[in-house]
Amino acid sequence: MKKTYLFLADGFEETEALATVDLLRGAGVKVEMVSINETVAVKGAHDIEVAADKVLGQEDMSDAEMLILPGGMPGASNLAANAQVCELLTAQHERGGKIAAICAAPAVVLAPLGIVDGYDATCYPGFEEGLSAGGAYTKHQRVVVDRDVITANGPSSVFPFALSIVEALKGQDAADEVAAGILL
Repeated sequence: MKKTYLFLADGFEETEALATVDLLRGAGVKVEMVSINETVAVKGAHDIEVAADKVLGQEDMSDAEMLILPGGMPGASNLAANAQVCELLTAQHERGGKIAAICAAPAVVLAPLGIVDGYDATCYPGFEEGLSAGGAYTKHQRVVVDRDVITANGPSSVFPFALSIVEALKGQDAADEVAAGILL
């Protein structure tokens, strides 16, 4: 069974990362948190330290089911500055693999790599310029699903974001079951 990976960089938005992983695991998705640091310890944007499941480079991720990017600053910038993360994302996109990004990450990480070129996408307000160059920025939508790319606009959209990922990986029934389980 393929795995899904969520990348963590210092400065990540804790709610976006942890709520997404929580809902995905609740749906039975095999998702692992991957630190881009030298250790599993990663400090979020609000000084919450999290232990990732593994460190980038410990496992071959070339056939990932999905790659997920939380936002937060400077977390998104730190992800964008990591050559290995960028290579994995580019390869995933080139083979038609699934990618999801929330908050600043669609504009700061995906757009410079050309991943949202020709796609509808959304991001955190104030980062729209990064998306508008190659993609069609969808301003008033919390979550945008366009082919194999899922984007969301920020922390308050984490539940519909995560449920869209569940739907993409496990189907609508699984997403509905998770939503009911969290009383959404």
